Amino acid sequence: MARRSKLRVVCNRLVESAPALAGIVVVTFILTRALPGDPAVYFAGPAATAESIAQIRKSLGLDRSLPAQFVMYLDNLANGDLGQSISTGQPVAAELMARLPASLELTLTALLLSAAIAIPLGIVAATRPDSFVDHLCRFVTTAGVSLPTFFTGLALVYFFYYLLPLAPAPMGRLDVIFLPPPRLSGFYTLDALVAGDLATFRAALAQLVLPAITLGLFTLAPLARMTRGSMLSVLGSDFVRTARAAGLSGATVLFTYAFRNALLPVITTLGMVFSFTLGANVLVEKVFAWPGIGSYAIAALVVSDYAAVQGFVLAMAILFVALNLLIDLVYTLIDPRIGMEG
Repeated sequence: MARRSKLRVVCNRLVESAPALAGIVVVTFILTRALPGDPAVYFAGPAATAESIAQIRKSLGLDRSLPAQFVMYLDNLANGDLGQSISTGQPVAAELMARLPASLELTLTALLLSAAIAIPLGIVAATRPDSFVDHLCRFVTTAGVSLPTFFTGLALVYFFYYLLPLAPAPMGRLDVIFLPPPRLSGFYTLDALVAGDLATFRAALAQLVLPAITLGLFTLAPLARMTRGSMLSVLGSDFVRTARAAGLSGATVLFTYAFRNALLPVITTLGMVFSFTLGANVLVEKVFAWPGIGSYAIAALVVSDYAAVQGFVLAMAILFVALNLLIDLVYTLIDPRIGMEG
């Protein structure tokens, strides 16, 4: 019975996400058409004549009315075709699939690093208010949201690459003297380990450290703040005081009762930070020449590449909806009452 209830919750979330995805498709199509510039002019080149530009506009379907272009776009989506990028000449779907692992590897590494620091820091800060750790938590969260990621990245490059030659040159995912490992997941570190190539693994990890720290400092702030605030709220609740009065050990009260109830908003924050960071880490990718989807989207915006921008936004929307569904599933595992209420 409980399993059916949880399955019903998942199905309801899927149904509820359909209008959101439909709205994103419509809004993205309209906004990309409002971008300044003419992609046909860029594609034709500076020496193109008016006739050649008009011919290119016709081949791209830009000479049709907006409703006709939208119908054509929906038909392509139904066939799994996100269009062809005018700036690279490659299918958008292939470009996104080639660049997505780079952004995922960077974002997941940064999130794991920040969660490993932020969650324990927030717990200790909540259990010791106004202590040194509490003030350190507040300082870290303030610095994390105040310092721009490009400034943090440039500072790390200056100190660890220029002054202290400990880090490799910020030139992408792998040094030019190494070849990418055989592609399995698209994560260079993981694929190199699977292939048993420790030299490539160390080189890929060395390239990953500074951009992951840069992004991790940014994502650490909301996680630490939410963990501290949620733990403070739960530690002051009646059931925690009852558990302490019953003679339970401090560790049991802290982790079995307090932390489990405080974990739900932390998971929500983690999901929101992941979905936001995956598409918004373009500054980090630019600083470290990281070939991810963020830099791809910015390059497409500059030249009014409709297909690339629409494909990027649609891919981010699908990932966002899938992540929300995953959070709902995790919720039902942590708090069974959610499944029963659904």
